[in-house]
Amino acid sequence: MSETCDVAHGEAEADPGVRTLVAVFASPVARHLLTFARELGYHVALYEPDPARATDGPEGVDAATTLPPLDASADVVVTDHHRPELGEVLKAALGGNPRWIGVLGNPRHPGPHVAALQGLGVAESDIARVHRPVGLNIGSRTPPEIAIATLAGLLADRNGRPGGFDF
Repeated sequence: MSETCDVAHGEAEADPGVRTLVAVFASPVARHLLTFARELGYHVALYEPDPARATDGPEGVDAATTLPPLDASADVVVTDHHRPELGEVLKAALGGNPRWIGVLGNPRHPGPHVAALQGLGVAESDIARVHRPVGLNIGSRTPPEIAIATLAGLLADRNGRPGGFDF
């Protein structure tokens, strides 16, 4: 049996390395995203800059009103592209060193993050680091489905895979 099979059968521990997922903005998608990410071995954090909206995330995950430090192990997913803080939050995230940054949203509509970041004087090369849409195209509609599609896309990206059924 291969090492991969041993892990899949629970006979060996997976060693994915340190992985952190920071969900930005308390939302139903963020709750599911962090719940599922923790099951996948991520360290998880919820960043909600508005204290009035800061709610507990999944069990054991409290919302922080300051952005946690971001290093190359971190993936950042912004779960609400309608928030007025969008540009400032993304600018702060880009100022860290996360591995990946993405914003949820319908790919048929222009991403509001571009204008928000341009208005803050962020360089085009940094704006291009922000992914939108995120996740695999599985037709997800509900918060749990969106969370699964997002995490599947992050896993594919981390593992250098295209996602979908191409092997």
